[in-house]
Amino acid sequence: MQQSRLLLVSGSLRAASTNTALLRTAQTAAPDGIETTMFEGMAALPHFNPDDDAEGAPVHPAVATLREAIAAADAVMVSTPEYAGALPGSFKNLLEWTVGDGGLYRKPVAWLNAAGPASPTGAADAYASLRKVLGYVNAQVVEEACVNVPVERSQIGADGLIADANVRTLVAKALALLARAPRGDAA
Repeated sequence: MQQSRLLLVSGSLRAASTNTALLRTAQTAAPDGIETTMFEGMAALPHFNPDDDAEGAPVHPAVATLREAIAAADAVMVSTPEYAGALPGSFKNLLEWTVGDGGLYRKPVAWLNAAGPASPTGAADAYASLRKVLGYVNAQVVEEACVNVPVERSQIGADGLIADANVRTLVAKALALLARAPRGDAA
């Protein structure tokens, strides 16, 4: 069985983020044959400016790292909170840096929605916005791997992981579905 490489991207910069905890749990719950890498460089990305992404312009090192991580992955799994009814600005900035190089073009992408019962909308607006942005970059949304996995802060252990067996099962299943998705240009 060929190893699938999944890039995990949290849309939150918060140290105690439920979204990041869910993705870190995904790393430990990943089924055999799935290698996961957490992208840790969102805070280092400069503000997106099209002039800095023009052909021939030198690429900021943090942007190069992001693009290399996406290129090395077979698929991308995201988990993001909703801030002020939309995607967090820092995460939207990350996504804007993916437009110019086409790294997400036809690449399988899915998400784990960690919004818990305290969220008034269940992060619906953030994920609607994410779907729209992914459409602009021509990513391939793998619907069956997009899963709501409500997480409460009380579920996160001192190690930053979620021990709940149901959460771990849902996450492992979503990763497996994403890993099996054919890349859009190969389908």
